[in-house]
Amino acid sequence: MKFKLGCHLDYNLFSSSTFIFNIRVLANEYQQILGQNLKITPEYEIEEYIDSDHENSYFRLIAPTGKLVIDYQATVDLSHRVDQTTKIQETSVDQLPLEIIPYLYPSRYCQSDRLMKLAQDEFGNGESGYARVQAICDWIYHKIDYLSGSSDSQTSAYDTASERVGVCRDFAHLGIAFCRALSIPARFVSAYAWQLQPPDFHACFEAYLGGQWYLFDATRLAPTNGLVRIGTGKDAADTAFATVFGAIELNNMNVYIDLLDEQLLEPENTAYATILP
Repeated sequence: MKFKLGCHLDYNLFSSSTFIFNIRVLANEYQQILGQNLKITPEYEIEEYIDSDHENSYFRLIAPTGKLVIDYQATVDLSHRVDQTTKIQETSVDQLPLEIIPYLYPSRYCQSDRLMKLAQDEFGNGESGYARVQAICDWIYHKIDYLSGSSDSQTSAYDTASERVGVCRDFAHLGIAFCRALSIPARFVSAYAWQLQPPDFHACFEAYLGGQWYLFDATRLAPTNGLVRIGTGKDAADTAFATVFGAIELNNMNVYIDLLDEQLLEPENTAYATILP
């Protein structure tokens, strides 16, 4: 499946400011970049960095007082590995690859240690494997109200579980925290999401099951197989689309993604896996 996607970011800068952006799609075995273009107006020199843990593609620039416009576009060919959900089981901790172990630990926004009792009460006695993570997503979808503007950069999974309201990143953080509380490794994913309304950068998560990462989106706002990955991390702190040091104002943000070929379907009992880095 081929997608054309991108974003337009328009800033006013009231002081010399440093930006670190993470808006370019990730290239891996299942997500092939057919072409991409980054335009910065006015033109400034950028420093690029790809982190070794998650392969997120960051770039940094320094701009003086005035205007700054970022335009990014890409064409991507996406081909998930597809598995039957009934065959996907959990991996015991003693069998996990060592590089997966960090995704079992609590993190800044995913306090799995504080949510352990709730996770055990709600999901500890249920069916294991993919079905358990799907039950987590169903619980979040039914118990947490999705409300734009209801949280901020300080909101954690514990806050969301307590207040029962949030946005996509909060849904992802809570899913991750519940998984980790049940000894299932989980990680945060930022993405361009086909059919998301209104269009925006989207957050979902992956759980490590049966030796593979599988995508989950508790919001149900976009088809899972229409998610094009930007970044991966322990939580949103690793994947912010823009981190800014300076006095700025975001005038306008436009995010888009269009399907270029076949129509996407979501077959029942189908899981979408991502190839390990």
